[in-house]
Amino acid sequence: MPSSSLIPTDLSCLFTTAGMQQFKPYYLGEKSPYGKNVASCQKCFRTSDIEEVGNEKHLTFLEMLGNFSFGGYFKEEAIQLAFELVNSKFQIPNSKIMVTVFGGDAEIPRDEESVRIWGKFGFSEKNGNLRFAGREDNFWGPTGEEGPCGPTTEIHFNGVEIWNLVFNEYYQDKNRKLTPLKQKGVDTGMGLERLAMVVQNKPSVFETDLFLPIINKIPGENEKAKRVIADHIKGSVFLISEGIFSSNVERGYVLRRILRRAIRFGKLLNLPKNFLIPLAQKVIEIYKDIYPEVKSKEADILTVIQKEEEKFEKTLNLGLKQFEKISARGDISGEEAFHLFDTYGFPLELTEELAKEKGLKVDIKGFEESFKKHREISRAGVEKKFGGVGKEAPYESAKLHTATHLLHAALREILGTQVKQMGSDITPQRLRFDFSHPQKMTEEELKKVEAIINQKIKEDLEVKKTEMPYQGAIKSGALAFFKEKYPEVVTVYSIGVFSKEICAGPHVKKTSELGRFKIIKEESSGAGVRRIRAILE
Repeated sequence: MPSSSLIPTDLSCLFTTAGMQQFKPYYLGEKSPYGKNVASCQKCFRTSDIEEVGNEKHLTFLEMLGNFSFGGYFKEEAIQLAFELVNSKFQIPNSKIMVTVFGGDAEIPRDEESVRIWGKFGFSEKNGNLRFAGREDNFWGPTGEEGPCGPTTEIHFNGVEIWNLVFNEYYQDKNRKLTPLKQKGVDTGMGLERLAMVVQNKPSVFETDLFLPIINKIPGENEKAKRVIADHIKGSVFLISEGIFSSNVERGYVLRRILRRAIRFGKLLNLPKNFLIPLAQKVIEIYKDIYPEVKSKEADILTVIQKEEEKFEKTLNLGLKQFEKISARGDISGEEAFHLFDTYGFPLELTEELAKEKGLKVDIKGFEESFKKHREISRAGVEKKFGGVGKEAPYESAKLHTATHLLHAALREILGTQVKQMGSDITPQRLRFDFSHPQKMTEEELKKVEAIINQKIKEDLEVKKTEMPYQGAIKSGALAFFKEKYPEVVTVYSIGVFSKEICAGPHVKKTSELGRFKIIKEESSGAGVRRIRAILE
């Protein structure tokens, strides 16, 4: 099976972190359309080890090789296949291999079956090449809040884990209760980068052919800085290729965090402005044949990176000066950390890193309280002007607000469904609409958008209002990009089958009431965000 997207269908996960995520339903009894046994090389993105990036083995972006079975083979065949591949195909001698097995606890017994199978290949506790481990090391899953999970057996090479074989025997619910699965399954994961390190006989993943071409383009002596930059630019390229843009929330925040972290490490190496662009091009060159999307989205990728680099460059020096003033007084308070975040765009993690270098602490709880207070103030402001226009707005504003729904849908039709609303402002005279898009729209694209909207106005579509639970609205296909603003029961406005959004109004009854839509201007509103100004004639 080909790799699935880095953006998972499982909404409890921010990113795809393992090869089994796209196969999760098949471990729970749903019939697999691909048969019982599959294999894949999955793009993965993980932030859990971000502080460890720079040592010989930890990464944010990685490729996970895996073979999976949904009620097909189980422990016997899985361990045999793994041993044959490692020993016979990759020619890694037993003398350099250590295997680990789940040692059991109060809930789950020791995995004696895996011990027996490994014994066939010369691995045992007696021989010193098999050892037992507990839940923390040899029990995997679930991905997200609940799902299949089970004991694991791991293969280590010179102390580095290279392959993890998971035996899905249980289902863990949200209360962490374990229930035996009716259908047992196998889920394995072997990091391509670590495997390359072993097979190419390199001391670290950064010296393999997956990283060395990038590392070689980064001048300087600080090895950790070069490794962090190489990893983070690779992760950024793949995140942007999935339609993710820099922002201060969710996936966009993670992208901004790793880009700004790379820029900050670039400062340590005294690298020039826009140093990330040639590195991104090298990443694209390495992966373009395997993942064509990075090549097809090259213009978007380079634009987003350049804009974020330029934006952060302006505030970085000011922020660093401010940090020096704050840190001279001692530990960093929550309010001070939030000020660096809100005013200078410093992710909390960057402030923590800078503080750590000086032996200082950051009040994380205080930061979270300041952030929450700021969000509540912002939310109160939004309620006065929900959807960019007041609830008691005049008829002309209601017309323009309805037009923003048509504009949003038309932009997604012409530019792609990765487009999302980033904000709007409406007066009785005009509308202003901000949306995610990495580059200036062409004249042809603007004409197409305008033509689609005017066609929908001409069709005299009904603007239908429905109230329903938020989750039901999302399942029905309604768009919602400001999740924190919505109550449990929401209002959904549908314009024919063309547009469907959660919104608090106001709107007109029919699109024919709008007249003629005209775009006045299209311009930048920030990194990865464009702005359209329009009127109704």
